[in-house]
Amino acid sequence: MHRQPQQSFGNHVFRVPLPLARFSAVLLTLALVVLPAISRGSLPPSATPALKMVDRILVIVNNDVITQSELDSRMKDVERRIAAQHIQAPPESTLRKQVLNQLILQRLQLQLAKRAGIKVSSTQVGTALQTIAARNKLTLPALYKALDGEGITPAQFRRQIHNQMIIQKLIDREIKDQVTVSQTEIRNFLASEARHNDMVEYNVSHILIPIPEKATPAQIQQAERKADDLVKELRAGGNFEQMAVANSQGQSALEGGKLGWKQPGQLPQLFLNALRKMKPGDISGVLRSANGFHILKLNAVRGGKQIHTIVQTRVRQILIRTNALVTPQQAQTQLEDLRARIEGGEPFGVLARADSQDPVSAPSGGDLGWVSPGQLERQAEQAMNALAVRQISQPVRVSGGYVLIQVLGRRVKDVTNELNEANARQQIQARKAAERYAQWLRQLRAEAYVVYFDKSLD
Repeated sequence: MHRQPQQSFGNHVFRVPLPLARFSAVLLTLALVVLPAISRGSLPPSATPALKMVDRILVIVNNDVITQSELDSRMKDVERRIAAQHIQAPPESTLRKQVLNQLILQRLQLQLAKRAGIKVSSTQVGTALQTIAARNKLTLPALYKALDGEGITPAQFRRQIHNQMIIQKLIDREIKDQVTVSQTEIRNFLASEARHNDMVEYNVSHILIPIPEKATPAQIQQAERKADDLVKELRAGGNFEQMAVANSQGQSALEGGKLGWKQPGQLPQLFLNALRKMKPGDISGVLRSANGFHILKLNAVRGGKQIHTIVQTRVRQILIRTNALVTPQQAQTQLEDLRARIEGGEPFGVLARADSQDPVSAPSGGDLGWVSPGQLERQAEQAMNALAVRQISQPVRVSGGYVLIQVLGRRVKDVTNELNEANARQQIQARKAAERYAQWLRQLRAEAYVVYFDKSLD
């Protein structure tokens, strides 16, 4: 049980109403004493028909509770997921502790999001549900029918998605939006990749044996001993997925510890140093970080250094805008006249300077320079790609008006360095966000007021 008067994350400080939480704990304790009396018939017979047994309370989380029915429902969901992955589930008592721990962390994040005023509309949830159905190549009713076969009602699934979206918004604000990546970090990362010939991806599984905030030497020694024992058992042929479900406190524990495919920049340097020395199927030694002790399994490696090229097009344009005074038909007619004059020998650049209404390109004769795929609007890009060099398009509809397009040349450009830099930035940002999130969750849990009514689950 931890007590702390406030929580501070990023630039936000939230007061935790611990006196209310303690008062709630007293009331809930009384309820647990009174309700068995009701069930035994200790109250007057005339009162009992109007009374119903309520859910058994397992844990108080600040001024909220987690009930038996919530844990039972989540247990069923997790057991289905484990079975679908063909992982042998650990003993039920072990799994219940794991699932309850995740419920507590979820509840803490939802509480923080509520205090921060983070909301998700019904429309946003509906859109997310439609996206999920489409990705599974189902209609929404068909998705609900499939879920019903798994014992999940539409209301339950909608609530799950709503909570996930709330937490994602919280993480974006408190974690991702606070992560920055410098150009120096990118250069150092790319130099390291070049040095290690490391343009690869690693398929990794992970077990985390955590150590609490302000851990004592005895707690640290106990966690390390447990990690050492797990490594010995794994190297003797133990099932990694099963042992992750039973022992890991990582975010992927209930998926058998599977992190999936990770690029080097997405992994902590501690992990990367170990993985570079491993072959697929190997189990790492015990790795120590601020969060605890880690064990890795390298499942597979793929990729290697690649060259990336794109076709760029040198293009120029004449734009005529449509508005209250110029109709689409008038804009098209004006461009058709200009096109005929160009075909008749008048210079495109001269007419662009005189008639184009694009203030950026008009002074340079309509020249847009070398254009890469995706830089122009879709209709303009399609028209450009269909033209031969020196050919001029018919008037093309774009947002705000119509354009004439002329292609001046094409070239193949090596964009490997640019893509590698962009990719490096994404990898480093993802790694730093994951590390920050793990530390943030640790702090959130350590500062929470948590009371277990069932001590076997603590």
